[in-house]
Amino acid sequence: MDRLTIFDNEVNSFLDNMFGPRDARVRGWLMLDSYLPTFFLTVIYLLSIWLGNKYMKNRPALSLRGILIFYNLGITLLSLYMLVELILATWEGGYNLQCQNLVSAGEADIRVARVLWWYYFSKLIEFMDTIFFVLRKKTNQITFLHVYHHTSMFNIWWCVLNWIPCGQSFFGPTLNSFIHILMYSYYGLSVIPSMHKYLWWKKYLTQAQLIQFVLTISHTLSAVVIPCGFPFGCLIFQSSYMLTLVILFLNFYVRTYRKKPLTQESKEKLAGKEVTNGFPKVHFTEANGIGDKKAL
Repeated sequence: MDRLTIFDNEVNSFLDNMFGPRDARVRGWLMLDSYLPTFFLTVIYLLSIWLGNKYMKNRPALSLRGILIFYNLGITLLSLYMLVELILATWEGGYNLQCQNLVSAGEADIRVARVLWWYYFSKLIEFMDTIFFVLRKKTNQITFLHVYHHTSMFNIWWCVLNWIPCGQSFFGPTLNSFIHILMYSYYGLSVIPSMHKYLWWKKYLTQAQLIQFVLTISHTLSAVVIPCGFPFGCLIFQSSYMLTLVILFLNFYVRTYRKKPLTQESKEKLAGKEVTNGFPKVHFTEANGIGDKKAL
C-alpha cells in the first residue's frame, strides 16, 4: 500500500508540474484528486474487452434486451439533465458564447463544474456500451474509433475537471448532451423489434455528431482569435483532439453509408440465383430498418 501511495504521489506531482496548479474549487470531489482511479478503470475497461471476447468466443450471444432498454433510458435521462442544467447555469452566469474565462461567473462557474463532473463520470458509465457489445458478440462494432473515443474522453475529462472545470469548457458537453439524448433514445428503441421500421434516421446521428465536432472546433478557435483569458494550450489541444474525431467519424460515415456501385457480376447474381420470394437478398438485409453497426 505504501508503494501505491508513493506511486500515486509521483504521478500526481508529475501532472501538476506539467499542467500547473489545479483548480481549488474541485478539490475533494470524487475521483479527481488522484489520476490513478481513472487510469486503472481505463485499464480494466481495455482488459475487459480482450478477456470478454475470449470468454464469449465459444458461448452463445446474450440478448440483454431488458438491461439495454433500462441502460439507454438511464443515459438519455442523464444527458437531458446535463443539457438543461448547463443551459440554465451558463444563462445564470451570463456566459459569453464566443469566449468565457474560468473565474468571472462566481457561483455559476461552480454550478457548471458540478454538471461537468457528471459529464466526466458519464464517460465511465458509457464503457458499458462496449461491454454490451462483447456480451452480445457484436465484435464488428468494437472498432478502433469506438475504443479510442471511449478511453480518450474519460481520461481527457479528468484533466478538464482538474484544470479547466468551467468557462469555455461548457460548450462541447452542451452539444454532446443533446446528441446523446437522440443517440441513446435510438439505441433503446433499436432493441425493440417492433420499433425497427421507425428507425430510418440512424445515419443522421453520425451527421449530427460530425456537425457537433465542427461547431466545437469553431467555438474553441474563436477563443484563440479573440482571447478572454482561457488557457491557450487547452484550446489548441481541444481543437486538435476534435479534429481527430472528425477524421475518424468521417471515415466511419463514408465506409458505412456511401453506396458502392454494383459490378456487372453482382447485378447478374442479384437478378439470378440470389433471389428469394421475388426479391434479392440485399432487399431483406436493408429492409430491416436497422443495420448491424452502431454509431458511437
